[in-house]
Amino acid sequence: MGCIYKRNEIYWIKYYRNGKPYQESTKSKKETDAKKLLKKREGEIIEGKLPGIVFEKVKYDDLVEDYLRDYRLNQKKSLKRAEASTDHLEYFFKGMRVPEITTPKIRQYIERRLEEKAGNGTINRELAALKRMLNMGAQQTPPRVDRVPYIPMLKENNVRKGFFEHSDFLGLRDALPDYLRGFVTFAYRTGWRLEEIESLTWAQVDRNQGIVRLEPGDTKNDDGRTVYLDSELQGVIQAQWDKRKSFKKIIPYVFPNEDGSDRLKSFRKTWVSACKKAGIGKKLFHDFRRTAVRNMVRSGTPERVVMMVSGHRSRSVFDRYNITNQNDLMLASARQDEYLKSQMVTKQLHPVNFGKNETLEKGFRTGAEGRS
Repeated sequence: MGCIYKRNEIYWIKYYRNGKPYQESTKSKKETDAKKLLKKREGEIIEGKLPGIVFEKVKYDDLVEDYLRDYRLNQKKSLKRAEASTDHLEYFFKGMRVPEITTPKIRQYIERRLEEKAGNGTINRELAALKRMLNMGAQQTPPRVDRVPYIPMLKENNVRKGFFEHSDFLGLRDALPDYLRGFVTFAYRTGWRLEEIESLTWAQVDRNQGIVRLEPGDTKNDDGRTVYLDSELQGVIQAQWDKRKSFKKIIPYVFPNEDGSDRLKSFRKTWVSACKKAGIGKKLFHDFRRTAVRNMVRSGTPERVVMMVSGHRSRSVFDRYNITNQNDLMLASARQDEYLKSQMVTKQLHPVNFGKNETLEKGFRTGAEGRS
């Protein structure tokens, strides 16, 4: 088993695991501290665990590299977001040993980020990245993390509120140049993400069947989608196809840039100018996504089908896009009022079941009153 010895005035311990010797400083001048640490290490070895000194040699920097490597190997589309999160984490945790990453330390990090005016959602994404790193370290063979500390998360107010009323959309569409009108109409009707529409190619469009497909891997969540085009969108697609013949160069994209030389990319200045011209204030392109979800639900489309069209995988995220506004509340009140009125009319028109004698007596009374 292990032993205790001194180097200068500091006590050290020595122990073995699978025949391999481990030497560790207790950083103490007290022999009792050395005995306690040796007993702890021997207990870990008896339980089949790696001695704690192994984990103490692992630093935050090692976990970051493993975390980002996983993103690169799996070609995850959110690599840039992961790198942004690790940049902020590195500023605080760089060089820190894994056992030093405790809940109090994490709370200190949260306080610092709040002082820097970071949003709760942003901080939570960074904390999720840290938790993922620690879990990956704990799952390795041999493990690099002994235990994952509790990581508190902040409350988020992540309900999206921006959307287009139909008149707002018509005003914006009319204010945009011609090459963007079909593009925004497609977004308004389908609720697809900006990058999904920008990268849409003719190979994904079946004009005869009126179908547009997103293949697995082309979407944010890697799930494929199929959308059947309504009459207006069929007109948009046909117009884009006809316009394609007038360009000098044939390109595969359904919605090219203004001169048709490449795919549609940034149009932020044009967008801001059109919003101002239409008098609708500051709008985001992502508001189309929320609007399409709301419009499909209002039209009576089952929510599960709406999720298949818009590409929402989780119910919690979908609910953030299924926005209720004042008009929805007014309509709900009006529907309830109509329903209650119909119940009152039904009750008044329901025939009364008189007994035999009671019916005859009522008839005699009515006849007598009529003669008088």
